[in-house]
Amino acid sequence: MLKHPELAPFAAQSAGRSTYVFPVFTAQQQYGVLAVTKERGQEFPREDVELLRSLTSHVAIALECALAKDCAEQYQRELATERDRLRLLLEINNHVVSKLNIDDLFRSASASIRSYFRNDFTGFWVLEKDSNQLQNVVLDFPDGKGLIADVNSTELTDTDYEKLRTRQSEIWSIEDIGKLPANIASTLKSESIMSVAVAPLATAGGPLGVLAIGSRKPNAFGQQDVDLLSQISIQISLALDNALAYGRLNASAARLEEERLYLESEIKSEYNFGDIVGKSAALRKVLDEIAIVAPTGSTVLLHGETGTGKELFARAIHNRSPRRERTFVRLNCAAIPSGLVESELFGHEKGAFTGALVQKRGRFELADRGTLFLDEIGDISLDLQPKLLRALQEREFERLGSTRTVQVDVRLIAATHRDLQSMIRNNQFREDLFYRLNVFPIEVPPLRERREDIPLLVHFFVLRFSRQMQKRIRSIPKAAMEALVNADWPGNIRELENFVERCVILTQGEELSVPRAELKKTSSRPVVTGASTFEEAERQAIIGALKDASGRISGKGGAAERLGLKRTTLQNKMRKLNIGRADYSG
Repeated sequence: MLKHPELAPFAAQSAGRSTYVFPVFTAQQQYGVLAVTKERGQEFPREDVELLRSLTSHVAIALECALAKDCAEQYQRELATERDRLRLLLEINNHVVSKLNIDDLFRSASASIRSYFRNDFTGFWVLEKDSNQLQNVVLDFPDGKGLIADVNSTELTDTDYEKLRTRQSEIWSIEDIGKLPANIASTLKSESIMSVAVAPLATAGGPLGVLAIGSRKPNAFGQQDVDLLSQISIQISLALDNALAYGRLNASAARLEEERLYLESEIKSEYNFGDIVGKSAALRKVLDEIAIVAPTGSTVLLHGETGTGKELFARAIHNRSPRRERTFVRLNCAAIPSGLVESELFGHEKGAFTGALVQKRGRFELADRGTLFLDEIGDISLDLQPKLLRALQEREFERLGSTRTVQVDVRLIAATHRDLQSMIRNNQFREDLFYRLNVFPIEVPPLRERREDIPLLVHFFVLRFSRQMQKRIRSIPKAAMEALVNADWPGNIRELENFVERCVILTQGEELSVPRAELKKTSSRPVVTGASTFEEAERQAIIGALKDASGRISGKGGAAERLGLKRTTLQNKMRKLNIGRADYSG
């Protein structure tokens, strides 16, 4: 027993007995001993001793084989684990290379991660620099209740931020989960998550977000799992950093391109502040009001008949304001289908609706720190008016399909030919929006109230069109000018401009040719200025045109042509204003 201390625990049972000890070994290794005891006074015969010695050698060989098999199986398991680990890293690398869209990368990577770790959920959270919060972008949780995706993290502490920056990966047990912020801990417990492994997404430029995997089994992840997850996070961090940089460059390029297009349209526009022509008292009154309100940032509501040049006055306000170095963005609310006005104003995210193939910034964003001109504001639908009111009051809104609030600094100038107060009484326009728009109202006078400006306007248009058509027109007959001044011009400056253009086309010599017969026809139309509302005035104008056209709506000389409208547009207006054959026949 003294020679074999490993047999000491059996000393009491073998006291007084004969004990035979046989070493168990092979040529490669000593494994131990085989001890056999006999009753007191008894001994093994020599042949039994030889048999036991032979049995010991067989035991040694069998033990060596068994241990070798265990080592081989263990090595095979380690090789399989290493193979699967390398395969996962290769898959992630392939995703990084092949997936240009970061959301697609996250989804593909989460599927590979879940296949390897057999975890219940995989999630990616990206750090919002402005709010210093982690926002979930992709969550792969097939059996989840949808609770984790709805949770926004609380603001990161300095300690949390430092862990992300230094890429400190962690394993959270059920006890660690209980120490998290209450909203996160309760959500994980509601989903029965009992263990979580977290790996920061970060580059040399700073933290980008977090990659987390969770399991409903306790102690599901070990240190090797965290080490592998850290390697994966490094690969994904590089792709995410590149994607964010590309997104910033792309957004900047898109913004510059959009502003360039708008500025080009401004430069090419046929109107600018210098094109306000006239010296009448009515015009001077409007220009005085513009000089007063332009330096402020207040909202302006321009009201006037169609064709009076409301956009021209809106540009004048912008050009005399502190925002003149920024963009002047315009939108005619009546020229866009009502279902698309919201997208045009506030923009939309990719996939927000059918046909939204790319993200688009709305007119409010384009006009940030500039001026937004909304023409025909009375045509905005009641459904959209509350969102417009909020954008004006709070200076913030959300794009279609997005929950992120966009803040802007926009000066609004609105214009309409409608009687908004009448529309309020008819529940067609919100009263609170009207008060928000009506901060500084300006009434734009019709051309008939500034007839002394007509000669100046005629000369201005003749000069412009003659240059465009490369004609030399030196004079305008006095009788023709008197006819132009005395005409009614229900279409105001727009009608005068188009008529002068036609005159320049007809002119063959150096004296302007004016078809005065058309002016007589124009002046013989019923005067609608006494109408109590715009709808009544519009109704009278349509009835007058139908009577002049002998009841014909379309075709040459028909009412649609006389009014400058499409046949379908005129028919829709007739239905809306309840105009029947009895109103214009006979």
